[in-house]
Amino acid sequence: MSRARLVITAISTQGLSEAEAARTYGVSQGWVSRPLARYRAEGEAAFEPRSRRPTTCTSPARRSAVT
Repeated sequence: MSRARLVITAISTQGLSEAEAARTYGVSQGWVSRPLARYRAEGEAAFEPRSRRPTTCTSPARRSAVT
């Protein structure tokens, strides 16, 4: 079980607050709020792995080579 799923399950079933869940699982409160917001917006799809690849290339050298 992923850490995000574990924390969100604890919040929803045990009624923990974000701060309590963060303390219990040793993560920051900001970290807890990100997957929780995704879960509220997307449901179970929030637990699927996401690409960490950048969507655009911002390097000036790459932009001039492409054009």
